[in-house]
Amino acid sequence: MNPYFKDYGEYISEVFPGIKVQKLSVNAGFSCPNRDGTIGRGGCIYCDNTTFTPAYCFGTKTIKSQIEAGKKFFSRKYPSMKFLAYFQSFTNTFSGANPGDEDNVASLERLYRDALEDKDVIGLIIGSRPDCFSDEIVTMLSALNREYPVFVELGAETSYNETLRIINRGHSWEQTCDTAIRLADAGIRVGLHLICGLPGETVTMILKNIERACRLPIDSLKLHHLQVIESTPLHQMITSGDLTIEPFTMEDYLELCVKIVDIVPRNIAIERFLASAPPVKVVAPKWGIKNYEFTNLLLNRLKDR
Repeated sequence: MNPYFKDYGEYISEVFPGIKVQKLSVNAGFSCPNRDGTIGRGGCIYCDNTTFTPAYCFGTKTIKSQIEAGKKFFSRKYPSMKFLAYFQSFTNTFSGANPGDEDNVASLERLYRDALEDKDVIGLIIGSRPDCFSDEIVTMLSALNREYPVFVELGAETSYNETLRIINRGHSWEQTCDTAIRLADAGIRVGLHLICGLPGETVTMILKNIERACRLPIDSLKLHHLQVIESTPLHQMITSGDLTIEPFTMEDYLELCVKIVDIVPRNIAIERFLASAPPVKVVAPKWGIKNYEFTNLLLNRLKDR
């Protein structure tokens, strides 16, 4: 336990005391309503799913075979480890144009239960968008949560609707608030993703994002700095001169994270501070540092202070 903020290890040990737990990413073949034309096309301007999806999740592998591959990778080091199936790629509650349809909800539940059939999988993490949670899906997740711990990670990214429009996100901050409240009311653990350094956002605005997020009934925050990934719309817009951004220096981002730690209350875990896309794909900023290395730098700075 570090004295400055609740980290992911402390958070997860509260839910699974005395158990070594590891996330296993799962690609269930979902799409995204912001890509397939349901609400938009092209996706978010910064997005490249291949930068954060493990290699074993690609191809035509079933959920069960992906879990077996992930378990094999991690069990070499920790033979007695248990796992959380992390439905990570794209929008993992997106069940088509009629999200409340009984067949669609049942189809989602079958995918989640496929992962839970493995005896070493003891819970679910479901990454999704705030606009993809019908009341029927929330009810299904709530029932599932009574059998296994269910964590939902909402991609909020920012609390400013104008920024959401610029990045082609396709939902509003109000939808984020509504969904976070409905999930929490249903007994589900809620995490929020926020991106620091989005186009047009100042440090003051970023800190306001943190303050607004912490007023919601959430259990965790996932933060990362904006990375420009090659061949994304963001990269193309910057190259063409249609958009200008000023990437953080690592020093400036460290100082920002010190201020963020001061804002976030101890009851909300900060799961991470940094994004870690493959360096070969990162156009800017090129820091050459991993998340845990950055966190160690931050902890040292907090200690010195």
